[in-house]
Amino acid sequence: MLSSRSARCVQAWLLTLLLLAGGAGGPRAAAQEPAAQPEARPNIVILFADDLGWGDLSSYGHPAIETPNLDRLAAQGARFTSFYTAPVCVPSRTQLLTGRYMSRMDFQGGTGADGEGRLPPSERTLAEVLEGAGYSTHMLGKWHLGYQKEAYLPTNHGFDTWYGMPYSNDYKKPWVQTEEPLAMYQGTADGETEIIDRDIDQSRLTTGYTRRAVERIQQESGKAGEPFFLYLAYNMPHLPIHTAERFRGRSGAGRYADVVETIDWSVGQVMQALEKQGVAGRTIVVFASDNGPWLDLPDRMLQGGNKPWHQGTTGPLRGSKQSTYEGGTRVPAILRWPGRVEAGRRADGLAALQDVFVSLVEAAGAGRPEREMDGKNLLPWLTGEEAQSPREQYAYVYDGELQAMRVGPWKLRLAGEEPQLFHLETDPAARWNRAGAHPERVERMRRRMQRYAERIGASVPEAPRGEGR
Repeated sequence: MLSSRSARCVQAWLLTLLLLAGGAGGPRAAAQEPAAQPEARPNIVILFADDLGWGDLSSYGHPAIETPNLDRLAAQGARFTSFYTAPVCVPSRTQLLTGRYMSRMDFQGGTGADGEGRLPPSERTLAEVLEGAGYSTHMLGKWHLGYQKEAYLPTNHGFDTWYGMPYSNDYKKPWVQTEEPLAMYQGTADGETEIIDRDIDQSRLTTGYTRRAVERIQQESGKAGEPFFLYLAYNMPHLPIHTAERFRGRSGAGRYADVVETIDWSVGQVMQALEKQGVAGRTIVVFASDNGPWLDLPDRMLQGGNKPWHQGTTGPLRGSKQSTYEGGTRVPAILRWPGRVEAGRRADGLAALQDVFVSLVEAAGAGRPEREMDGKNLLPWLTGEEAQSPREQYAYVYDGELQAMRVGPWKLRLAGEEPQLFHLETDPAARWNRAGAHPERVERMRRRMQRYAERIGASVPEAPRGEGR
C-alpha cells in the first residue's frame, strides 16, 4: 500500500500535466471570511521567496514537498501559471519595487558584498508611492538594491522600518571572497540603520523574519484609518539552505524540501496573524519568487556544505536561474484579495513582477509615478471585469540584453547560436525549435524586440540567422 506522501507523489505529477495542459487547477477554497467593504483601502502583504522553482509547491505539482498553507492561499485567490520575473535577483527586485525594467536605470555598479551600486534615488518605489497615500510601510528580509551608504537602504526608499540583510546569504567566504560581514541590519526612516548582528545564524532567518512579521501585523492592525504595507523577502531557498532545527527532517524529502516547507509554515503564520487581527478580509496578499531555481551551479557554490541536490525544480520547464529559458524566469505566484479576486481562480494569461507594482498602486488608490511604467494593471482581469490579461507580451532581459520575447503563445529567443522559436502552449518545455518553419514570424518578432529594446534601454543579441532545428 502506498504511503500518504507516496500517493501524493502520483497525484502531483498528474496535477503538473493538468496545469500545463489547461486542466483543472489546484484545490478549491475553504470558507472565507467576509470581504472588505469596497471603499476600504486594503492592507498589502508581499511574501517573496528567493530562487523558488515553478514546480516547488504542491499546488504546482511537486510530488513530495507539502505546502498546505500556500495551497490554501491559492485556493482563496488567483494562482498564476505564466508569471514572469528576471533571471536573477537584483533586476527582479527592481521590477517588483519600481514597476520598471532595470535596463532603464543606472545603478552605477553591483549591489552585492563590496558593490558600490544602488537603486537610483530618482526611482519611486512601491513603498514610497504607498507611503504617500497614507500607508505605513515595513520591510523584513533581503534588500539587494544597494547598501554602501545610508541613502541606499530601504529606509531611504520609502520604508518606515527595515530588519534584514542587504544582499544574498551566500555573500561570505567560501562562496564569495569578501571581508564584508554577512550582517543583520535594523533601522527606521526617522533614525539611522545599524548593524545589529555580524555573525548570523542562518537557521533562524525564516523563523526570525516570521516572528517579526506577526508582531508587525499585530502592531499595525489596530491603527484606524491607516492601512499598512508589509514586504517580507525571504533569503531562502537560495543557497546555502538553512532551516530551524524543528523543521529538519520533517518533510522526509530532504533538506531542500524542509526549507520550502518552512516557508510554507511562515506563510501560514502570517495568514493566521491577519485572521486573528480581523484584517485578512481586507488585505491583499501576494506570494512569488524572484526567479527560478539555481540548477547550473558554479564551482564556488559546491563547497561549504552545499550539495548539487540542494536546489529546486522547474517542473517540466527548461532552463534555470541565470537563463532566459522558462525555468529561469517563470515562477509560482499567487494573489489573494477576498471579495474582489475569485477564490480558486486559475490565471493562465501572462503576468509579471512589474504588474504587481501597478496593480497594487491601483488597489490602494495611489497615483502612479509620472514616468513610463513597464507594468500593467491586472485587477480588471483578476476581478472578472475583463476576460483577458492586459499583458500581451513579456521581454526577457538579462544583464542589459533583451534576449527573448514572448508574444501570446510564441517565444523568440536570440541568446543562443541560432534563433529559437517556441510555441509555449503546445510545447511548454520549449523542446522544439520552430524557427526554421516560421522565418517570417522570427523576423517580425526580432523587429519587435529591437523596437522594445530601444524603448527600455536594452540591447538585442546579434544572433546568427541560421535555420532552426
